[in-house]
Amino acid sequence: MAFGGASAAAVTGLAYLTPGSEAVPIMVGVALCIAFALLLLLLHRAVWLAVLSAVPALFVLFGAVRYAPEAALEQRGVRESVVIVADTAAGTSSSNHRFTLRGADGKELEEKLGFDGDAWAPKVGDRLDVVRDPEGAVPMEQADDVDAAGRLGGLVGGTVTWTLMAVLAGRRGHVRRRRGRDSLLYQLL
Repeated sequence: MAFGGASAAAVTGLAYLTPGSEAVPIMVGVALCIAFALLLLLLHRAVWLAVLSAVPALFVLFGAVRYAPEAALEQRGVRESVVIVADTAAGTSSSNHRFTLRGADGKELEEKLGFDGDAWAPKVGDRLDVVRDPEGAVPMEQADDVDAAGRLGGLVGGTVTWTLMAVLAGRRGHVRRRRGRDSLLYQLL
């Protein structure tokens, strides 16, 4: 149980320390999620619960990595209405858009808005509300996409589920060991 909570806290803290880069907390988070699954496997002596732990691991990982930048944008971010004036992916087969934006004052913003995907990508001429960090530490995001409370909810929900899984694994593993029944995988280890 402690390892699950410590893993969530470590990834969240790492995301706070590296606000512009998501790669480092994601790599550390994936490693900690795999380690948690292995600990459940050893504790529970069955594969199904370790595999099932991947679902809350996604909530923990996504919540921990996205909470810090979105909380920073909510606390100190500047909300601004902008118009898209250019798209670097326009006319290409790329789904990696980098939008050039013009503010309400008529000046182009230095920072570009990134958007991955084509299904609901905004088009040149569309008006958007964005939140940008005046310090420039956190990338700009669409205002509708900033939801720190939702990310925190996912992080807490995933961590609570991990905790319940650890209790279940410990109890079931204890009962199986007491009865002298081990899984085939544990016997191979």
